[in-house]
Amino acid sequence: MATNPERSAHTRAQLLGVARALFAQHGFAATSTEAILAGAGVKRGALYHHFTDKAALFEAVCVELVEEALPAVDAATARAGGALDALIRGSIAWIEFVTRDDVRRILLVDGPTVLGWQRWHALDDRLSVNALRAALRDAISAGELSFDGDPELLTTMTNGALNALALEVGNAVPPPPARQWQRAVRGFWRALAR
Repeated sequence: MATNPERSAHTRAQLLGVARALFAQHGFAATSTEAILAGAGVKRGALYHHFTDKAALFEAVCVELVEEALPAVDAATARAGGALDALIRGSIAWIEFVTRDDVRRILLVDGPTVLGWQRWHALDDRLSVNALRAALRDAISAGELSFDGDPELLTTMTNGALNALALEVGNAVPPPPARQWQRAVRGFWRALAR
């Protein structure tokens, strides 16, 4: 027999899974709380026990997605042949993840609007920009990247460029071939190489 904490964890996981699928398919605005409750097979009280509102549930889905992306990026960078190669591989892995159909709309399209710029930026900074910042510092320290300026501003600029490319790749109809945008990523980082 399941304990209360186990049942609670199961309910939370159900809510997250259903909400994630609905947010990815229909977007935040077009997904009703009732649809989430029906899909999860729970009552309204169960939702509000775990999340203050639909936006808090959405934010938890965003956190879950970014936490899933980080192992993919780590796996890609583990095969790198140096700090610059790690930046290239990590950037490609990140864009591949966030442009997936089940992720793009949530993280890139609805995320900034639903969470608001400050909360979305804080989430991005806490969960992904820190990895980019560390990789940039490693590349500069290793002498593989040349940048005459504040490394923090370099992090901001490169994160913005990568997010813009991800939006372009994810929203273009038809999407550009992977080899084309991956070549652009390689060229972007190599332009900063020593």
